[in-house]
Amino acid sequence: MAGNVKSMGAFALTPHKVALCALMQMYVPSAENAVPTPFPSVSEHNCLGLFLLSLAKSCDNVLEPNLDKLVTQLKEIGGLVNQWISQDLTCRLSSLSTPDDLFNLFSGLQSVLGGNGARFGLDDSILLDPNSQLGIFVRRCILAFNQLSFEGVCHLLTNIGTYCKESPASCSTYQSLQDDDFDNDSEELKAFDHLLFGKIIADSKVLSGLNHDKERYFDVSSSNDGLGTDDYSGSLFLRTNWQVQGYLREQADLIEKHGSSYPFNAFESILNRLKKLAPELHRVHYLRYLNTLYHDDYLASSENLLRYFDYSAGAEGIDIALSSFPGMSFGRYEIALLCLGMMHCHFGHPKQALEVLSEAVQVSQQHNDDTCLSYTLATICNLLSEIGILNASGMIGSSSMVAATFGSSLSIQQQLLVLLTRSLKRAESLKLTRLVAANHLAMAKFDLTHVKRPLLSFGPKSSLNLKTCPSNVLKELRLSSYLLSEFGSDGAPLTIDGAFSTTWLKNLKKPMASSIFLHENELGSRNNTFQYDAQPSPIHGSVLHLAGSSYLLRATAWELYGSAPLARMNALVNVTCFADASSSADVELGYVKLIQSLAIFKGYTEAFNALKVAEDKFISVSKSRIQILKLQLLHDHALHQGNLKLAQRVCDELGVLASSVTGVDMELKADACLRHARTLLSANQYGQAAAAARSLFFMCHKFNLQVVNATTLLLFAEIHKRSGSAVLGLPYALASLSFCQSFNLDLLEATATLTLAELWLSLGSDHAKRALTLVNRALPIIFGHGGLELCSRAYMTVAKCYLSDPSFSVYDDPEIVLDPLRQASEELEVLEFHELAAEAFYLKAMVFNKLGRLEERDEVAASFKKHIILLEEDRIYFSVTC
Repeated sequence: MAGNVKSMGAFALTPHKVALCALMQMYVPSAENAVPTPFPSVSEHNCLGLFLLSLAKSCDNVLEPNLDKLVTQLKEIGGLVNQWISQDLTCRLSSLSTPDDLFNLFSGLQSVLGGNGARFGLDDSILLDPNSQLGIFVRRCILAFNQLSFEGVCHLLTNIGTYCKESPASCSTYQSLQDDDFDNDSEELKAFDHLLFGKIIADSKVLSGLNHDKERYFDVSSSNDGLGTDDYSGSLFLRTNWQVQGYLREQADLIEKHGSSYPFNAFESILNRLKKLAPELHRVHYLRYLNTLYHDDYLASSENLLRYFDYSAGAEGIDIALSSFPGMSFGRYEIALLCLGMMHCHFGHPKQALEVLSEAVQVSQQHNDDTCLSYTLATICNLLSEIGILNASGMIGSSSMVAATFGSSLSIQQQLLVLLTRSLKRAESLKLTRLVAANHLAMAKFDLTHVKRPLLSFGPKSSLNLKTCPSNVLKELRLSSYLLSEFGSDGAPLTIDGAFSTTWLKNLKKPMASSIFLHENELGSRNNTFQYDAQPSPIHGSVLHLAGSSYLLRATAWELYGSAPLARMNALVNVTCFADASSSADVELGYVKLIQSLAIFKGYTEAFNALKVAEDKFISVSKSRIQILKLQLLHDHALHQGNLKLAQRVCDELGVLASSVTGVDMELKADACLRHARTLLSANQYGQAAAAARSLFFMCHKFNLQVVNATTLLLFAEIHKRSGSAVLGLPYALASLSFCQSFNLDLLEATATLTLAELWLSLGSDHAKRALTLVNRALPIIFGHGGLELCSRAYMTVAKCYLSDPSFSVYDDPEIVLDPLRQASEELEVLEFHELAAEAFYLKAMVFNKLGRLEERDEVAASFKKHIILLEEDRIYFSVTC
């Protein structure tokens, strides 16, 4: 949670603002011309106006641009008049040699505003609306100048001279306009200015203690640690409190976006520098907490978090509104508890997190802090949905009023549903739009994997429909997207436009190219690249982050529901449209989904090529999604090739990556157990495979992983089919089919139907027609959404059904068998699935032999021999090592 920037306070007039005022006079035409004389078209005039608007709204981190940078930005916007504008700007600034020149400049600014009687009646005149962004900026500059004392005017004049002298382009112009008499006066003014300047620095802390609304200044002229990227050698520059707070807020957003890839040591040195310059700037401790949190330093994170709340009582740095009753002053203890609970969530300490968050609920209720209570309930819901907890009684307790209302008989899933509902209603009543949207996403995630059961076990009951409802999931997702359009209603920070304009200015040279597989060597690499017609969206980053997360959830939903094209499309939308606003973890998940799709539908060659690009883009850490995906792809590839030793080693590595804490990383633990059982099955270790599958089933039932349970039941059926006990496998296939229908897992249901057909076919030729009927029922969704392996299995099952049917003669219609076998063998060779490919070639050889096509038989038999030799070598070696 990034810190809010404090109010701007006094408006300081700087040479950069004076330069903008001079550009405003060029932008607004005289009364005689609808478009100023140097501009050949209205579009070029509007282009300058958009540039000025971005400059006026830009917060630009810590430092304002110097004259050279401003001229460079002018050249980047294109057009034939930029050379004239740049020269005229430098001449106007260089000609400001006396206080009277400054007075004339600001007096002339009055004419650019609408409402002036001299020009108001002209229909074709172009004036600035006094209430527009540019009009307000001009009015503030005029007001700031009128409030300056004579010493302040001299100070400003000296700074303008320094501002011009630092620009090589304007240095000669400036020198030609200075005479000998004014040089002497200028020296006196500079001496007086340095005296006044030193006094401002010396008294800055005293003034800040008297009034926090006034701007404070920090001397960072000797800083060489990244607060400013421009070269201001030999000059003394000040940062206002507002600028430093804005810089820290931006860095907090970057830390949350880039996570562990954010440069730790470099930013720590900057924070140490700021701590020495301004010990009372407590947000520095919060930034140190975020920096250590995302670099997985538990001790340092907890120390910095506690130090931050000890010094500031949570008064700054947290993006949550003040208490619902501003008259009450209880400190921010509940915010501290919320942050501490989220820290425990991040480090995988579910029990400690629930205890702390339960206390945060109680304190928020005692202090009537409804906003913090809403965020705390949402955090508890997220925690309960992400981890596996067997019993939450005593952790959530009466603070959430769940146990008091329904007693202690509710399951964890029912308690989660109650909390989600109440959190959503509370956020809606407080008009916390972004939290409402996030709660809708959480509700969609719950509806995706849970069957809603009645909370009361007595009284009148409606008819039970023990199935998930995809329409409810899509409704919650659409409600979330709709609410995000109202993102400004819950108090979005005032620096949104400024940050957007700063980014807009920094990207004036960005090339028009897709960023899906572009490598960024460093976080700041985008600051030097820009395209004028490819600008970022002005929507707040947290809103875009939520929107991107909704597309990831849509992709997950369509994966479960069995629509591969829609899943791929939503993942592609996330990585192309929301990559800049989403966190690195979300972008990484989007890449993972796309690479998984490549492996399933295109084979491992293309998947590993894309994985290499993704590894270059994302930092390589042991538990990153990209690293886990790499191990999963290696395991699948090794199983298909028959390299069981490599498959077992990769499976062990996956198991090691999961946390040892109970209930944490349950998806990774389940995946590792499932892969271990499949490895044993490929090695024909049926007893051990069944034991591993049984252990996995108990774990999934214990932690309510119903989707994995359906896959585990299907694995049991596969084990019995491979071991020759097809009759024992039928109940497991039917149970998996029932699970899939309850959770609307359409593609997995088609897979279960295919497995059921294979089991019937294993019982003998009498069941061939029944098996063929089952396969034909599943073929539309398999061929429409299934991958290479699933489609190959379907092709081979169809061929085997015909070959097993006593009433079918291969001589009458050989292509009805050869065509699916040909399709299966081609796709299996792409996957390098030696076992199934050998079986497909064997069946083809048998058909060719019956048809008397000996040359084709021998060719297919050679392919069969190649695959079977490759398969047996690795299996024999694995059996010996076991």
